[in-house]
This record gives sequence, C-alpha cells and structure tokens, in this order.
Amino acid sequence: MEKFDRPVNMPIHAFDNFIGGEDPAHASRLARNTAQALLHRVREADDPDVIERTVGYARHNGLADLAELWSNANPHSLAGSLWRLYLVHEAIAQDPESSSYIYRRGVSVDTSIHHIVAGAVEPTGPLEIRSLTETIFRGAFSGDFEDALDRAAAFCSVMSLGCASIAADHEHSEPERASRATKRSARYLGFAKDLAASARLWRKGLLD
Repeated sequence: MEKFDRPVNMPIHAFDNFIGGEDPAHASRLARNTAQALLHRVREADDPDVIERTVGYARHNGLADLAELWSNANPHSLAGSLWRLYLVHEAIAQDPESSSYIYRRGVSVDTSIHHIVAGAVEPTGPLEIRSLTETIFRGAFSGDFEDALDRAAAFCSVMSLGCASIAADHEHSEPERASRATKRSARYLGFAKDLAASARLWRKGLLD
C-alpha cells in the first residue's frame, strides 16, 4: 500500500523565503505546480485508499501550508479553486451546527435549483452538512472535478442566501449581527461565483 506523505514538508513561515516573497510570478508558478501535483497524484492513483488518506489528512491535520500558498492564487485557477474547496470544507467542519442552520435558512428561501445541485440530505443537520462538504471535497480527487466545483458553487450560493436571510431578521434588533451576516453572505456569494467560473473553465480544459 502506498504511503501517504505530507505534500509539502516545511513550516508555513518558510514559504516566504522559499517562494521568494517579492516575486509574485514565482509564487504563482509554485501555487500552480503544487495544486497540479496534489490533484493529479491522487486522481491518477485511482486508489480509494489514497483518496481517503488525502481527505483524512485534511480532516485531522489540515493542508494549512498548501492552503496558505494557494490563498493568493487567481480565483479562476486550479490552485485558487482548491483553496476555496478546502476553506469551505474546513469552515463547515469547525462549526457544523451553525453551518447547518444557515444552510437550512438558505434552502427555505432558495427559488433556484442550487440546493438540489448541492445535494444535501434533508433535513440537513450538523452530521449531514459535514458529510456533504466532505463528499464534495472528496469528489475533487475521486470523481468529476467539474461536478465538485459545481456542487461547491451551489452550496456556497445556498449559504449566501441563508446568511442574507439571517441578516434581514436582525437588521433592526441586532445591527452588528446583521452586519456580520451580510459580510459572510457576500463572501459566500463571491466563492460561489468563483467556483462556478472555474467549473466552466475546467469544462473547456482551461483551468490551469
């Protein structure tokens, strides 16, 4: 059985020196190369054990070093897309109870098919929301990458609607809470648009 190694074995503070902090082009190339290496290595292995170890590693240890490297990548790039998938996965894993509530609120006002595309089990509680985001994250490595991006985009759209709905509830009674929810809604919406754009590029073979 293939041993799963940490993709990049260096502390995060070493990245600035490694990538040459003042050379954005070099940082961009490194982000692209590491994203391609991780995705292609796992997908080409075609081994469920490798996929499970990758997802399990992200669950228990995180991919913080790589995520930090990818965080400044073009939103419509492979590295930028993986960063968004990872961040959504981590955010939900850290607070599945609140996340599931936001998601249910979003579903209740969703007049599109976003919640259908996302594919959450209903009623969507903490366990179901964690299972959904883990399935999407796993799908990036084991199945159709385009489908993973589409589902993640739909999920973020529903979360954006949920946050906006909560913001509306507290606009007058708790303006600070409403403001936080509005900002979170905007972030989720931005992610939804970026992931949807990346899915379109992937379909055309242009997501690099």
